[in-house]
Amino acid sequence: MTSGAVRVRQWRGVAAITLVSGELEATFVPELNMLGTSLRLGGEEYLAVPGGLRAYRHGHTTGFPLLAPWANRLGSLAYRSGRVGVDLAGLPLHTDGNGLPIHGTMSSRDAWEIVTLAARGRRARLQASFDYDRPDLLAAFPFPHRLETRVELDGRSLSIATSVTPTGRRPVPVSFGYHPYLRLPRGGRPGWRLHLPKRLRLELDERGVPSGRRTFVPAENEPIGSRAFDDLFELVGGRTLSIEANGRRLSVEYGAGYPFAQVFTPPGKRVVCLEPMTAPTNALVTRECPVVHAGETFTARFRIRPEHVSR
Repeated sequence: MTSGAVRVRQWRGVAAITLVSGELEATFVPELNMLGTSLRLGGEEYLAVPGGLRAYRHGHTTGFPLLAPWANRLGSLAYRSGRVGVDLAGLPLHTDGNGLPIHGTMSSRDAWEIVTLAARGRRARLQASFDYDRPDLLAAFPFPHRLETRVELDGRSLSIATSVTPTGRRPVPVSFGYHPYLRLPRGGRPGWRLHLPKRLRLELDERGVPSGRRTFVPAENEPIGSRAFDDLFELVGGRTLSIEANGRRLSVEYGAGYPFAQVFTPPGKRVVCLEPMTAPTNALVTRECPVVHAGETFTARFRIRPEHVSR
């Protein structure tokens, strides 16, 4: 049995932590909002970092970022949770082409505290936390809480469990997600087969905000070809989405806490984004998200598995 290991090193001028188990390696940067920057199997890379750290520092998504306290966009500059109303007008938030707040408030300036670095048997583990209690963050999301992420490598897959625990008396609405830029090490994207289980497509308006209509979509396993995706789904059948080509497969298994998936194929980029989401786009405005109360903890889990497969 190959033992797990943890390595701390400088990577492009920042401190990075690499978990190792067998041929599988995963790298994260705690000082840049726990950004994932690499996922390698047998020396082959399965994660893309378009634009590099420079792009991330300027507010763009890349690599494997956590989007919190909301994923994707909000359809309004105001929202309400319980008795608390929030006005986002005038706040320095990242916005999309329509001026809508997108991808939350966490960014490259947010450093996480390392709680645990450990290797035992074939497993390697990183656990980190972030206290969401700074005035600049609370201006856009006035719900103090602690974020905790547990990353584990077991030689076969990378698993990530992310928790939200209120640190004040206010209940905390939960609407975070991840935006991994996934790739296969061989072949062009048109030839990659995209596997999606049966699901409900949430119709989006011209701004990318759900209209309220849902339609059933059967499972598929077809080459991406020239198709373009920027679609939001509710998973009602299987819980695994994957891409596969030339003897390589990369799967994302959606566990507890992630009933929604955004599938995105950025134009001109050799990547596919299979994004786990705890709530649908715009959930803070529509109040369709879970709420965690004082004394409770909400945890969501997913797993990514790169592998060699027979043709």
